[in-house]
Amino acid sequence: MNLHIMEIGSVAKVNNSNYICISKINFIMFSQKSNAIFQDVIRTYKVLNTVDQPFTNKYDKNDDLIAHLLYRKSWIDTVQWAYEDIIRDPNIDPVAALKLKRMIDASNQDRTDTVEYIDSYFLNKYKDVTVNSGAKINSESPAWAIDRLSILALKIYHMHLETVREDASDSHKAACQKKYEVLLDQRVDLSTAIDDLLNDVSNGDKYMKVYKQMKMYNDDELNPVLRGQK
Repeated sequence: MNLHIMEIGSVAKVNNSNYICISKINFIMFSQKSNAIFQDVIRTYKVLNTVDQPFTNKYDKNDDLIAHLLYRKSWIDTVQWAYEDIIRDPNIDPVAALKLKRMIDASNQDRTDTVEYIDSYFLNKYKDVTVNSGAKINSESPAWAIDRLSILALKIYHMHLETVREDASDSHKAACQKKYEVLLDQRVDLSTAIDDLLNDVSNGDKYMKVYKQMKMYNDDELNPVLRGQK
């Protein structure tokens, strides 16, 4: 059977199962690309496995901007995962804990900024799409769904470690195996939802409306404690 690939506007259309729209293939590949990048980031980080290791983005923003942003986003999440583990040490020195809390605050701001850069990428990508009559807005932007996918990759990685941890009990491993399988299902569902959302946006069936997060506690004009110290 010969597979014929065609593109009709940006609408995916299948004819007798022999024709597949190029745009639909691209959207399927987007979640696959994202998940592959997230897994690569985690593997790369775990080589040294320290929060103070230097960061090098494997993707040039001029060659592949979205890959560059996804890699950066996942690295932020991976380092912050480690921060959150460290700060929960019951014996942590209070001074060190305060310093780490400031680092977590900065990481959260960096994470939010990167999510907004990703949404800006999609806004620019689909700026010329004609929105169809009756098109609906999605409650979550593509980038915030991708944010959840990045964090989900970390959950999957660490839950799998628990299923094979040598010093864990069999009951612990069995419980973690069940959770691990649920997380894998969640990744499939979330990946599909992201692909579908991008497909709908490209077709004009949904449109993007992005709200900047406007975090108030980092702003010395909006946070009353910081404002009082000026």
